[in-house]
Amino acid sequence: MATTADFRNGLCLDWNNDLYSIVEFQHVKPGKGPAFVRTKLRNLRTGRVIDNTFNSGVTVTTARIEKRQYQFLYKDETGFNFMETETFEQVNIEDKLVPQADLMKEGQQVDILVHAETETILSVELPAYVELRVTYTEPGVRGDTANSPSKPATVETGATIKVPLFIENDELIRVNTTSYEYDSRVKEK
Repeated sequence: MATTADFRNGLCLDWNNDLYSIVEFQHVKPGKGPAFVRTKLRNLRTGRVIDNTFNSGVTVTTARIEKRQYQFLYKDETGFNFMETETFEQVNIEDKLVPQADLMKEGQQVDILVHAETETILSVELPAYVELRVTYTEPGVRGDTANSPSKPATVETGATIKVPLFIENDELIRVNTTSYEYDSRVKEK
């Protein structure tokens, strides 16, 4: 159990018969009336973000969520297959629980969110940035540099990312997994 004074970003709540994570919160003390806490909650099963207001001092049930390291092995008709890096146990996860699947390549390390009491898998989280090789992009046109132009590039996982004009085929780039945006080139070792 926790009160609104215990709220922090990332705290997981068992609220309205579902699991939510606090994305952001704000304690508000108006000039008139009681204090309250305005929150944005992300549903851990669907990923949907909702706004909710809690009266100050209200108690809510917290949920224990664990992040476990897994390695992506392969995808088949039943879903995505992962292996736990410590016990080598393999799990199969359905497609809807893997939101950025088109940025994931075989051998990729990911975090899987698991509800600790029920051992239910909630979702798969990729690292903030991944390194991917460009498999196809059109050549950049010289002189077309107004307003920092970009062009589409297909990466090795099949996703299409907007990249600057100077990026060419077979280059290794760094991609932000939350915004699907190009971040930088990666120097090859």
